[in-house]
Amino acid sequence: MLVSLAFGVGWFVVLVVAVPFSLMLVIFWVGIPLVLLTMVVWRGAAMLERRMLRAALGVRIADPYRERPERGIAAHMGWLFKDPATWKDLGYLLLLFPLSLVEFVVSVVSLATTLLLITSVFWYAYGEVLWFGEDLGIDNWPGAVLGTILGFGMLAVTAYAVRGMAWLHGTLAVVLLSGSEEERLRASRARGIDAAEAERRRIERDLHDGAQQRLLSVAVDLGRAQAKLDHAPEEARMLIAQAHSGTKAAIAELRDLARGIHPAILSDRGLDAALSGLAARAPVHVDVSVELGASRPPAAVESIAYFIVAEALANMAKHSAATEASVRVAREDRRVLVDVWDNGIGGALVNAGGGLSGLADRAATIDGVLILHSPVGGPTLVRAELPCEW
Repeated sequence: MLVSLAFGVGWFVVLVVAVPFSLMLVIFWVGIPLVLLTMVVWRGAAMLERRMLRAALGVRIADPYRERPERGIAAHMGWLFKDPATWKDLGYLLLLFPLSLVEFVVSVVSLATTLLLITSVFWYAYGEVLWFGEDLGIDNWPGAVLGTILGFGMLAVTAYAVRGMAWLHGTLAVVLLSGSEEERLRASRARGIDAAEAERRRIERDLHDGAQQRLLSVAVDLGRAQAKLDHAPEEARMLIAQAHSGTKAAIAELRDLARGIHPAILSDRGLDAALSGLAARAPVHVDVSVELGASRPPAAVESIAYFIVAEALANMAKHSAATEASVRVAREDRRVLVDVWDNGIGGALVNAGGGLSGLADRAATIDGVLILHSPVGGPTLVRAELPCEW
């Protein structure tokens, strides 16, 4: 709170000067880029505030901005002006100055008064009289001892006052710096729709490039065999055998494709057995722990948890050079927590269009979140928090 005043004063001065100045220059056209620059600056300030709130108060607020358009000045201007988060950022930064001023004054006065009262016996021992008003002072030993006792009581009051102001500050920040529940759910559904559409395209591509081509080849071989059955039975027999092999290969591809959509073992035997099967196919030893109690979570939660573990173990096998890993799935209140850990080299990133990004979108379809902790040098932890109604 002591530091927050400096930022509050700084952002208030910048905005009070920059916003009117750039608006006045709009009639000369040069004000338009200044207005856009000012908006970008205050959005950057709001992003910094979110990181500071997380570090100082433990309040986690994700950037609520709408997806930025790829190109076009007009599209970018519309993106800035139409996003409600832009104006909520401005409101928070303007309120930060009076809010931080009150917090600073209350904190400093409370702490100074507390310290003076606690040390009143020392001040009186050195011949100093502490005055807290025109007729209120500590000028004798009983008063000094009583002042010290009151000081320790005041210390508890000050601590609770600071925590209370921190809670109010964090609550205001959540209201103004985070997106509305409707916006968050809309973004979540949009990511879910995109993920489903990408999955549909993948299935179509796999069917077209794999099983469909094999079945077409089988049909051609059977047609040739039918034509040669009377006058060249040996060649027809070879073509039939070839068609039989192609049919088995197509069935195998269709089985693999179906497993990618929803594995049969997950439906039949549950998450524990399905994850144990994934661990058994991993190139390193993987400890599996599933602690979900007697009841099974909904099918959507099980499916998302399964694919998160499958993708995380696949990434580990490809990139991490790990020698051991672990999978833990546990129930916590109304959530299912999925942790995939490995002792590899780390450095994993959530890149747009990558596997982990797809998992985050898949988790978002049920308002879940994916958290990645992978410093360079390792270890790597992929955690999914999936809401679940039991």
